[in-house]
Amino acid sequence: MRRRFSRLPAPRLIAMGALLGGAMLMGGCTQLRSHQGYLMDAALTDSIAAGIDNKESVEKTLGRPTFAGQFTDNDWYYVSRDTRQLAFASPRPVDQTILHVKFDAAGNVVAVNRTGTELVVKIDPISKKTPTLGREKSFFEEIFGNIGTVGAPGTGGGTEGP
Repeated sequence: MRRRFSRLPAPRLIAMGALLGGAMLMGGCTQLRSHQGYLMDAALTDSIAAGIDNKESVEKTLGRPTFAGQFTDNDWYYVSRDTRQLAFASPRPVDQTILHVKFDAAGNVVAVNRTGTELVVKIDPISKKTPTLGREKSFFEEIFGNIGTVGAPGTGGGTEGP
C-alpha cells in the first residue's frame, strides 16, 4: 500500500510549527475596540436648536437621554465613548462626545453644548508607598518589636490578679 502524503523534513516541520505558534500568539495582541453609550448621528444632534425644540421633540429626535441631571430633570446628557484596549491592559478612551441639552422650566431647549475628550482625565491612584504618621521602623524592629512588651505590667496584656 502506498502512502499519499510524504513526511515533511524535520526543519520544515519545526519552522511550520513555529510560524503557527507565532500567529496564535500574535492573535492575542490585537487591539480591542469598544463603543459605549449613545450612537451619535451628527445630522440629528446638529438639528437640535435652542428656542425651537422642546423635551418632546428632542426625545423624538434623539431618543431618551443616557442620563438626566442629578438635581433637576431639565438637564439631559447623551454620552458616547469609543475605547481601545491592548491584550490585558486597561481600556483607554480614544473618542468621547457628551451632548448636554439644557431645558427651561417650561421644557423648551435653552442651550445645547457638546464636549469631547478634553474632559477625560487620567488618574493614577497607585503609588509605591502609603505615607503614615509616626516613626519609621526597620525590618527587625517590626519583627521583634513586641518582645518584652506582651504581658508586661501596665500594658494591658496578660492576666492581672484581684
